[in-house]
Amino acid sequence: MEYILIIISAIFVNNILLSQFMGICPFLGVSNKLSTATGMSGAVCFVITLATLVTYLFQYYVLVPLHIEFMQTIAFILIIAALVQMVEIVLKKVSPALYQALGIFLPLITTNCAVLGVALMVVTKEFTYGGEPHMLNLGESVVFAFATSLGFGLAMILFAGLREQIALNKVPKPFRGIPIALVTASILAMAFMGFSGLV
Repeated sequence: MEYILIIISAIFVNNILLSQFMGICPFLGVSNKLSTATGMSGAVCFVITLATLVTYLFQYYVLVPLHIEFMQTIAFILIIAALVQMVEIVLKKVSPALYQALGIFLPLITTNCAVLGVALMVVTKEFTYGGEPHMLNLGESVVFAFATSLGFGLAMILFAGLREQIALNKVPKPFRGIPIALVTASILAMAFMGFSGLV
């Protein structure tokens, strides 16, 4: 039951993009086309999940035993950077078209605050479900990271679909481009507020 609550909460209630406002740069930058938004969502999903797994293990098997927890931010950034390099190399070999489409935003996953934010959240934040606050174990951390990245992907894909639809309509000149995108994002965020009573 805890895993179901974690999944619903991470995807809908505490959506990393629409509720916590982490990862806004790719949200606005790569969401012009549904295909690029889907590719970026997949890459971010992979990186967030893998980064959370590796950083969790690094935190509790290296930093905590050596009493150097104060190094976690720097260590996590280095781990995330290495993982993004790995994803970039794999994408270049497997899907050159997607690699070209993502362009500059692929290396920007390294500085995407959603990736680092999730990695830090699972080792520092107490989560409450069943009435008792507690730290997540490894399994719950990976499920939380994966569900959070699915929430990121869901928001990206919905937003990209809305932006493609808006591009087909006549938008007043002052609202074209980023202004209408921000209005659309705010309405989407308000729609996700409706899920707040679930968990």
